Amino acid sequence: MTKILACIDGSAAAPAVCDAATWTSLRLDAPLTLLHVLDRSEYPVKGDLSGNIGLGSREHLLDELVSLDEKRGRLALEHGKHLLESAKIRAEENGAERINRLQRHGNLIETLQEMEPDTRLLVMGRQGEAHENSAHSIGSHLESVVRTLHRPILVVLPDFTQPRRFMIAFDGSSTAKKALEMVGSSPLLQGLDCHIVMVCNSTADTESELDAACNYLAEKDFNVIRTMLSGEIVQTLRDYQKEHGIDLMVMGAYGHSRIRQFLVGSNTTKMVSSSDIPLLLLR
Repeated sequence: MTKILACIDGSAAAPAVCDAATWTSLRLDAPLTLLHVLDRSEYPVKGDLSGNIGLGSREHLLDELVSLDEKRGRLALEHGKHLLESAKIRAEENGAERINRLQRHGNLIETLQEMEPDTRLLVMGRQGEAHENSAHSIGSHLESVVRTLHRPILVVLPDFTQPRRFMIAFDGSSTAKKALEMVGSSPLLQGLDCHIVMVCNSTADTESELDAACNYLAEKDFNVIRTMLSGEIVQTLRDYQKEHGIDLMVMGAYGHSRIRQFLVGSNTTKMVSSSDIPLLLLR
């Protein structure tokens, strides 16, 4: 786990991915790898269009289709190289020094899994090129990536700005406690105001769990703001975020309580798609 991995494409979120990845790279003192993947399903390495020729077609049409397909692949490859070069220049302007560019031809999920052992944190946009006209849609790969990878994932929106305060959605689960430990042991969010928010019915046990969470991060020198709320989780967290000007939401993915339900079920899509700020998903 040594590098920050940033997924670069031609979407509107790509500059924000670059900025966020640079920010994390500097905070964690980790090298930055800019990754562009040409999906083999969209850009096959070798054209095979024989199935596209119907009755009455001439052989030279097949040759022409193959030629067009190969030309399209070459252009996409060249476009990807330009995207990586532009991202590198932007990262350098933001202060990054150790930058590597990597272009792969294949499947994004498989590529990220292959690189996972050396990945400390993954940065990617909420929407790819195919979904950027829908303000609150989620890219086709994002949910699969969140479910598959076991590394922290920073999901960003266009116009990323460096966060000044962050919020942890805490539910007392083992996953949430592990997320607390990851935050406490990492320099990534040190120095930022930390809001720990629990959305549930207040009982002696839940109050005690919330106190323990706050005390843990306070002992790690975080400035902690403690909050217990009740209500529907997604809307309550969103309202709190807006009211307090939270710049970043931290969530422990794949817990086993109400938080889990909104992370792995339909509420996952709702929370990630409706958020107006970046989300750091921890496992």
